[in-house]
Amino acid sequence: MLDRLSLRIRILLFFAFLAVGTVAAIGGGLWLALRRAQVQGVPSEVVQGGLIGAFLAIGLITWVWYLFDANVGRAIERLSTAIRARVHAGIEHDLAAEAQAARYLGDLAPAAEEITRSLVQTRNALAESVARETTRLAAEKTRLETLLADVPVAVLLCSAEHQLAFYNGQAVDILGGGTAPGLDRNLLDYLREGPIKHAYQRLAGAGDPDMATDLLCTTTSDGRLLAGRMRVLRRREEGVAPGYVLTLRDVTADIAAHTRRDALLSEIFDRVRRPAANLQTVIGVLAEIGEDREAPDLTAAMLDEVGALTHAITELGARYDAVQADWRPLVNTRSADLVDALTGRLQAEGIALTVTEGPELILQVDGFQIVAFFSWLAQRLAAEGHARAFTLAVIEEDGPGAAMQLSWSGKPLSVGRFDAWIEEPLGPDTGELTGHAILKPHGTEAWPEQRRDGRNAVVMPIRAARRAGRRPPPLARAVVYDFDLLSKARTAAVADTRLEDLTFVVFDTETTGLSPATDAIVQIAAVRLVNNRRVTGEVFDTLVDPKRPIPASSTDVHGITDQMVKGAPDIATAGRQFHKFAEGAVLVAHNAPFDMEFLRRQEDKIGAVFDHPVLDTVLLSAVVFGQLEQHSLDALTARLGITIPEEARHTAIGDTIATADAFLKLVPMLKARGLHTFGDVLREVRKHGRLLKDLNA
Repeated sequence: MLDRLSLRIRILLFFAFLAVGTVAAIGGGLWLALRRAQVQGVPSEVVQGGLIGAFLAIGLITWVWYLFDANVGRAIERLSTAIRARVHAGIEHDLAAEAQAARYLGDLAPAAEEITRSLVQTRNALAESVARETTRLAAEKTRLETLLADVPVAVLLCSAEHQLAFYNGQAVDILGGGTAPGLDRNLLDYLREGPIKHAYQRLAGAGDPDMATDLLCTTTSDGRLLAGRMRVLRRREEGVAPGYVLTLRDVTADIAAHTRRDALLSEIFDRVRRPAANLQTVIGVLAEIGEDREAPDLTAAMLDEVGALTHAITELGARYDAVQADWRPLVNTRSADLVDALTGRLQAEGIALTVTEGPELILQVDGFQIVAFFSWLAQRLAAEGHARAFTLAVIEEDGPGAAMQLSWSGKPLSVGRFDAWIEEPLGPDTGELTGHAILKPHGTEAWPEQRRDGRNAVVMPIRAARRAGRRPPPLARAVVYDFDLLSKARTAAVADTRLEDLTFVVFDTETTGLSPATDAIVQIAAVRLVNNRRVTGEVFDTLVDPKRPIPASSTDVHGITDQMVKGAPDIATAGRQFHKFAEGAVLVAHNAPFDMEFLRRQEDKIGAVFDHPVLDTVLLSAVVFGQLEQHSLDALTARLGITIPEEARHTAIGDTIATADAFLKLVPMLKARGLHTFGDVLREVRKHGRLLKDLNA
């Protein structure tokens, strides 16, 4: 039992037993003296002297205990905690402060300094060696991440329990609507479970890792339709169900486009069928009357039906042309890329092409079709003897459009001949594709003309074009993954779960003041910790409109003004978003009762209850470093070698990241003390209730 007590408690008990023994010895002596006094009449001054001696002995023992506790017990405890921090939390600064406190321990403090210095040097040398050996692997890993980030479909890797272990940037758009879905979250929170579960059961039951299945599913939030393909992974561990890879593509727009196309085709048949039937009836009546009978005048009826048929065909044709882009989307293409591709094609055919200098434009076209069109046109002109040297110009026009002009010196091309050419297939490489079929989806025309300088040209207007400017900074499309999650142990009870198997959400709030009863939140920030690491990109950070003025004294602390929160979500909206972000996680905060009280007072407005398990880094610091140390965020981060940038201090996101980094360093130190599960930590935390209230029921 005694070995479970701290060193300082054992020292205290030693001196307490010494004091009790001393008092007992003096008391025994006084008892004998009193017995003698009754027999022989010992003076009362002897008894008084014994009592005074007892009090002096107790005082002396207490004073010696205090000195011993302050200079030995507490110094050893601080020294051992500092050594453990450097071993388990990777802290690199020296033990100067702890060595000064342990100056009465002889050579122990210098020896500890040498040991930790050697440990840091060895660790750094090992890290450098590992870094050198893994540079190539890191480069390959980066290339693979970049490749997967640029895959044009959403790629997900899930465990058998449908927990996310990998997702790319496209998955963020499809599942999260621009916000990261989150590692170790359940995929079925984002997709309807039926198609996913049925597909997994089919593949897992087949037992063939090379087998794949297609599926169609919808999102739970907005009902978008997704086309997917699932493949089960090979079993990694015996007794652990294999995970699966799922690729998804949003086909909502495709379905809508096909629906509009089918509706238009159906309307074409309906609107053409009736006038055609009426015309057939009129013609049949005229045929039955014959030449010997006087025919009624059906001219007006025929003209009405012909007019209706013509109007329907014209209107429906225009609508068909208008929606061509929906079925064959045009993409932004640089004019320089088009010109270079066309030059290469013509050079291979022995045809010279000169390019007129001009501003680089971004054209909304099908690049393959445009290159195929002008390549075919130049070859056809050369074959017909018009010219074998051409000039291409991409001309910027007023407004949103541009024009592509292929010109030559030689005999002209007539409009009729050109119109006949574009109705013919371009060649064997493009199948039945004609020039007219290229012009239609681009919503444009082309025609031959003679320029003022005497050169002949074919002009094609481009409807959508703009001048190319500086490229915007690329969007962050990094992949997010942790493959250890595929075999992560999961238990029902949080108290029995190992710390490394829990998901944590570290958060902080900024407020209009210090009273939860009268003040309001102006900012909430949070980060997610999964598998003992902070997940890049899974960040929650929002200003909150408090619906009241922010006092200048509060603005001086966090820098948030009334102007900054205009248009920000209110606490009901921001609170729901944060509750969703923290779903299924253990909440972590520094001085958690303060932040949690602000949130819990708004639960009615938010429409959700913050009943998450909670850990407080103030109490964790007390467990690791003892209650007598300072436990402010600045003091804790300083002890753990964490630097908070001055501009980030007292901002919600800055304090959140600092708290998260501190928590990640505290976890291995807690485990070194034998605290491996959430329940272990909770029992130890509750011993420090004098500092802060534990929020776990």
